Amino acid sequence: MQAFILLALKECDEKQVLDELKELDQVKQAYVLFGEWDLIAQLEVENTDELGTFMMDKIRNRPDIKLTSTLIVAK
Repeated sequence: MQAFILLALKECDEKQVLDELKELDQVKQAYVLFGEWDLIAQLEVENTDELGTFMMDKIRNRPDIKLTSTLIVAK
């Protein structure tokens, strides 16, 4: 299944966070944004359980992440 995550960062190096995200197997593409959100990443995961584990273990526990929004692709 595919999903997109929007990330708002605390004050940190956006490029470093972007590069680290791109190294994760589940992240297929990631970009820096202008506006309310700082980064967007496209994910490919097997199911919602894997998505939840990924978000909790690899994203939400990072000290540089302030806020996330997960968008699951419907079709």
